[in-house]
Amino acid sequence: MSIPQPLETPQSSYDGCPIVPSSVIDEDGPRVAIYTKEFAADPQRVYLELRARYGSLAPVEIAPGVPATLVVTYEAAKRILHDPEHFPADPRMWEANVPLDCPVRPMLQWRPNALRNSGIAHTRLRAANTFAINGIDLHGAQSLVEKVAVPLINAFCIDGHADLLEQFVHPLVFEVLNTLVGCSADIGARVAQGMAAVFDTSADAEQGNAILESALYEQTVHRIAEPGNDITTRMIAHSANLTEEEVIHQLVVIYGAGIEPTVNLILNTLRLMLTDDRFGGEMVGGSLSTVDALEELLFTDPPLANFCFSYPRQPILIDGVWLPAHQPVLISMSACNNDPAVHTAVHSGGFTANRSHLAWGAGPHSCPAKDISSTIARVAIDQLLDALPDIELAVSVEDLQWRSGPYHRSLAGLPVTFAPAPPMTV
Repeated sequence: MSIPQPLETPQSSYDGCPIVPSSVIDEDGPRVAIYTKEFAADPQRVYLELRARYGSLAPVEIAPGVPATLVVTYEAAKRILHDPEHFPADPRMWEANVPLDCPVRPMLQWRPNALRNSGIAHTRLRAANTFAINGIDLHGAQSLVEKVAVPLINAFCIDGHADLLEQFVHPLVFEVLNTLVGCSADIGARVAQGMAAVFDTSADAEQGNAILESALYEQTVHRIAEPGNDITTRMIAHSANLTEEEVIHQLVVIYGAGIEPTVNLILNTLRLMLTDDRFGGEMVGGSLSTVDALEELLFTDPPLANFCFSYPRQPILIDGVWLPAHQPVLISMSACNNDPAVHTAVHSGGFTANRSHLAWGAGPHSCPAKDISSTIARVAIDQLLDALPDIELAVSVEDLQWRSGPYHRSLAGLPVTFAPAPPMTV
C-alpha cells in the first residue's frame, strides 16, 4: 500500500479554537484507503507509517471518495474524545452532501440515538441506554452464555474440527443478545441480516439499513404491547419517555455494539490464545486467565479498530493540523493503543494489565455495555476451552483471512481441530 507524502511537519500544539482559514488537510489531496483487503491484512504497519509521516492526524478514505481524518496518537484521541463541544457526534451537516447509496452512510448517518447526538439530546438518550443495560444481571447473563454454549459445542465436538465463527461464536453472541433484548428468533434473524450489511461496505448497506429498522420497529411495537424483563422494555419504561422511533434507534446501537465487536473480541482473543506461546498451554492450565488474554487483546488489537466519529462544526487546529468543518474525524483505537508514547509492553511474566486502552472509547460516548460484552466473551471462551482443551488452529496463523472494512478488526473465519469429544450433559 502506498502512503502519500506528508502535507506538513506535524507540531505539538492544540488550540481547541475553531478558526475560519482553509485546512492543512487538503480535501482533494492524496488519502490512504482503510477499507481495502490490503489494509485489513496488516493495519498496524499502515498505522505506523501514517504516524511517522503525518503525526497525530492522517488523511484517509473510509469508502471510495469519502474523505476522513484518522487519529493515530493516544493523546490526540483523548483530547478529541473529551471535547464534544468542538468535536460533536452529530453528522447531519456532513450527511447532507453524501449520496444515499454511499456504502458508509447507513453506519454514520444521523439517528435519534445517543451515539449520533451531542449535548442535552445525548444526555437524555444515553440515560435511557444505561438504565436499560444496567438492568442486566451479570450472573444471570453468565448462566445464559453457558446455557447457549453447550448445545453449540455439542453440535461439533465429535467431529474433531469446526469453524468457530460460524459454528460457535456468531450464533452464541446472536442468541445471547436476542435474549437480553427480548427479541424473538424471527425478528432477530432479520436484525442480524440488516446489521451485517450495514457493517459490510461491500454489501447493499442501504437495503440492510431498511431491513434492520423494519425488524426493530416490530420489536418495539411488540414490547410496548407485551412488556418483559429485557433491554427493550426497560428503554420504553425509562423516564426519558422515548418515542417509538427513538427506541428503534437505541436498539440499532445495542445491536451494532453487541454483535460485531463482541464476536470479534471472542474470535481475536481465541486467535491470540491459540497462537501465542505466552498463552496456549499456560492459559488452559490456569497460569494465565482468559481475562488476561481479553485485556491484552483489547489493548493491542481491539475488535472495533476505527470508530468514535465526530464532525467539527468549523475548521479547527489540532497538533498543527487544520481539520475541515463537517468532515468525519474518527479515532483509531487500535493505532492509539499501540502508540509507542503510551503502549504498555508485554513482559516475561505475562501482559501488564493496563485498562487505560481506548477499546471501549472514552469521554461522554464511551461504551456503556463493556461489562456485559466482557462477560459474554470470557464465559464463551472458558466454556469452549473447558470442553475442548486441546483445540488448535487448523491452518497457520498467516493463512487466516481478515474481512475488509474501515471499522472492524474481523476474521473471516477461525478453523480449528481437536480430539473428538463426547457431548456435554445439558
